[in-house]
Amino acid sequence: MPKMKTKSSAKKRFKVTATGKVLAGQAGKRHGMIKRTNKFIRDARGMSTLSDPDQKLAKRYMPYDR
Repeated sequence: MPKMKTKSSAKKRFKVTATGKVLAGQAGKRHGMIKRTNKFIRDARGMSTLSDPDQKLAKRYMPYDR
């Protein structure tokens, strides 16, 4: 059997933790930071875990990162 390929877009956007949770960057931080509040910018630092349905979807594209 040939190996399954990992989606390039998924490996750039997501990271799987040792416990199997999927981390992703916060949404809304690409541009337009002037109109965002300081509280939003502070709260949107780092990465956050995806919800369970989104985790299943992301793991489908990364077969060897479980």
